[in-house]
Amino acid sequence: MSYRVGVDIGGTFADFCAVDEATGEIGTVKVLTTPDRPGQEVIDGLGALHERLGIAPSDISYFTHGTTVGVNALIMRKGIRLALFTTENFVDVLELARLKMPDPYDLLSARPEPLVTRDLVFGVRERLDAQGGIVTPLDRDSVIAAAEAALARGAEGVVLSFLHAYRNPDHEAKAAEILAEAFPDLHVFCSHRIRPIIREYERTSTAVIHGYVQPRVSSYLGALQEALGGIGVKAAPMVTKSNGGIMSAELGKSACVEMLLSGTAAGVMGAAYVAEECGAGRVLSLDVGGTSADVAIIRDGRPGFGSAETVGDFPIYVPTVSVTSIGEGGGSIARLDAAGLLAVGPDSAGSQPGPAAYGRGGTQATITDAFVASGLIDLGALGYGMVALDADRARAAIAPLAEGLGRSVEETAEGIVGVAVSGMYREVSKLCSRRGVDVRDFSLLAFGGGGPMLAGFLARELGMAEVIVPPAPGVLSALGGLTAEVRNDFTAVAYYDLASENMGDLAACVKRLAETARHWIVEEQRHEGEAVYQAVAEMRYRGQSFEIDVPLDAAALEAGDPGPLAAAFHAEHHRLYGHADPEAPIQIIAVNMIVTGHAPRPPLPRSGEVVRDVAPDRALSVHLDGARREIAFYRRDALTAGARFECPCVVAQDDTTVIVPPGFSGRVDTFGNLILTRERPDAH
Repeated sequence: MSYRVGVDIGGTFADFCAVDEATGEIGTVKVLTTPDRPGQEVIDGLGALHERLGIAPSDISYFTHGTTVGVNALIMRKGIRLALFTTENFVDVLELARLKMPDPYDLLSARPEPLVTRDLVFGVRERLDAQGGIVTPLDRDSVIAAAEAALARGAEGVVLSFLHAYRNPDHEAKAAEILAEAFPDLHVFCSHRIRPIIREYERTSTAVIHGYVQPRVSSYLGALQEALGGIGVKAAPMVTKSNGGIMSAELGKSACVEMLLSGTAAGVMGAAYVAEECGAGRVLSLDVGGTSADVAIIRDGRPGFGSAETVGDFPIYVPTVSVTSIGEGGGSIARLDAAGLLAVGPDSAGSQPGPAAYGRGGTQATITDAFVASGLIDLGALGYGMVALDADRARAAIAPLAEGLGRSVEETAEGIVGVAVSGMYREVSKLCSRRGVDVRDFSLLAFGGGGPMLAGFLARELGMAEVIVPPAPGVLSALGGLTAEVRNDFTAVAYYDLASENMGDLAACVKRLAETARHWIVEEQRHEGEAVYQAVAEMRYRGQSFEIDVPLDAAALEAGDPGPLAAAFHAEHHRLYGHADPEAPIQIIAVNMIVTGHAPRPPLPRSGEVVRDVAPDRALSVHLDGARREIAFYRRDALTAGARFECPCVVAQDDTTVIVPPGFSGRVDTFGNLILTRERPDAH
């Protein structure tokens, strides 16, 4: 037998999903994360797969992994000590950034301290003009002097980000050669190799983030490869990328900036796959883990993509699945703020010590504790038997907050949930306003350990008519890694007017990128299946300071006709902003080539519906919607295709708990998804 195994590591649990390649049967397990020993949870999980499901390491034919090592190093500022070499007299690029205040409503807000401190930024004597022509040749002595000064101040690596290196990388490349020869143990990173984009701050920031985390990520991936080989896993590990694709772990060692948001992206890809399979055309995904909630808009089985996400305190300019992160997860800590009001997050109890109810040393109340204290989570084993819940500990953690508010423990617990949901409501509303969508036209697809607990409450607040809960929502991100395709994005700055005389240059640029993409997917990734190439131009009206993506028409490129490209840009501009100017000149700033290698996807199990009403396993006494009431309790394995079940209710399963508040009716579709339908959805 052979199995495809996907792994996703969250803030509290590491999730494993195994698919039998012969039968399509899916098996899942969870283990607790080991933040003090990164990677150990992977070995623990593979041991659990063997022990519980009989899947030996030698049975694994395909292994993909979403890791948080890079993003955690960035957020916790535990990367290497970096120096930055810039063009002489341009040493303030990180401090100046875009001169934007983090919070425009707080006059005392300040931008975060850069990852490279000012004493480790050095100007190098060289200069290119905007077309890449040499104004001042690279001065070797200047490079050596900067490196000696950086090493004297404790630098472990150097980022080279020279002015206009996106046009002409020669000076960066020569400086890297000088440093490699003179200081062979020094880590050196070139901005043009990481992301050759036109804006100086964005290119520099992305290169610095890459250099900051690369040694740690490379070390982790190397140790993972060695550990997997040591226990008998023959498959070369793959890692999920921020853009929703996958690449080899070996390549990930040098392209780590592309996998900072790998776990988050894998969850969205898993949700998109479920939505596509079950025919849900408009979906808002809700992934709630131990530390945060992530939401994304999915249309017709495809998520949105962007290239300017914020990770921790810093923007990163690489292609990513568009996700909005909210600081409310199952382990988010509740507190009373300076005004004595209840607040939740962004601090989290994580897996160590975890929520108070876990009995692992946690003493602060969390969202999970609030559900436990309300009686809404079964006190049996949680997370495949990894955690036994203690209601008394949960109540004890909430008691100080209740005393401060002058309310009961149950009322305070409900308040914690309400505050968390209101924070999600605010961020989802902002997201939908930016994208110009009416969230009431969407289904809410809930997953992660906490998503099914909170989804019903959030859907009621947003006026959404339907909630979808997949059969194994707690491990959907791990499944997402198995549905991901081999994918990469290549970019080249164009920066010329959309005109007939420039169409030859545009076509040549597209051809060069296509050749680079083909080499990557065939020679580097060894992909043997079908590959799809898509060219996209970043275009704008002349004078605008932002661009929009427009697919490039192959026939128009071949014919040298700018008309169809202009028409496509005007149409997209009108769709996004409600207006267009067909008479205005258009510029092409950059060209992106997206290559995707199709991979086999595990089919979702499907069975015929036998419509029937299912009786509850028992009744639960809970505090819900401001009152003590009796509600139904079900085991998820009793709710098979065609089942209709009583609401409000609690549905318990190995990887999560589904909480259905009043106002819904419940059924199970042919894929085993719970479909929760609002009985009186808001009219619009």
